Amino acid sequence: MTTAQWYVLVEEDTRTTRSAEGVVFKLHRWTLAAGHPVDGPEEQALAMAEDAALNHLPSFLAAYANPGDIPARQAFLTPDGSWLVHLKQRHRECHIRVSTARLVHTREETQAAPPPATLKDKLRRALQRPPPATKPPTKPPTPPTPQQDRAE
Repeated sequence: MTTAQWYVLVEEDTRTTRSAEGVVFKLHRWTLAAGHPVDGPEEQALAMAEDAALNHLPSFLAAYANPGDIPARQAFLTPDGSWLVHLKQRHRECHIRVSTARLVHTREETQAAPPPATLKDKLRRALQRPPPATKPPTKPPTPPTPQQDRAE
């Protein structure tokens, strides 16, 4: 399906720390955090992107923020029209990137039917299956208690 709708994309720089052989690695990667559809032309998408760059609070900082906290923010408009934002709050800092994009193609997922099983696959599955369950052994009858003997 083809479409031409504008979106505002918010990417967050997520960092994971790993250690290997005594060396600590800080691995950064951009993750798409949000994609907001825009009902309007490109100009409206650009205005919404600017608003997101100036107000979006990444989940990394929001998890540790107290009510009313406002992080320090530096927002840079790059020549390609995207925003790169550096945020600091106490001893934590992170980055977000806000851009506009036009959705030009989308496709729904389709799942193919599994291929028919070959004789070889059927035999393999039959040999790998556990043996059929047998009936659990029944408890041996318990001898009657002396009280039951007297009652009879």
